[in-house]
Amino acid sequence: MIGIGHYVAVSAVMFVLGVLGIFLNRKNIIVILMAIELILLAVNLNFVAFSAYLHDLVGQIFAMFVLTVAAGEAAIGLAILVIYFRGRGTIAVDDVNRMKG
Repeated sequence: MIGIGHYVAVSAVMFVLGVLGIFLNRKNIIVILMAIELILLAVNLNFVAFSAYLHDLVGQIFAMFVLTVAAGEAAIGLAILVIYFRGRGTIAVDDVNRMKG
């Protein structure tokens, strides 16, 4: 039988992979955006698991709101990335500090 501990363990592994994806790969902005999405999915898994465990729909509703915000974040992030690529010709994260001024 799969219990709440299993869901929390899978969510913790997903969260750690997302954090490691951000800190270990600082050169590729696409991977950084995917790591942020992985972190948000780990949080959503916790919301849904605890919501089902407590027989309450609030966690599932809140997870839907988080998914909506994550979709907006991905769309805006990719739009900024496309505009940055058109201006610079590269998406290297190392060159972002040149945007000052």
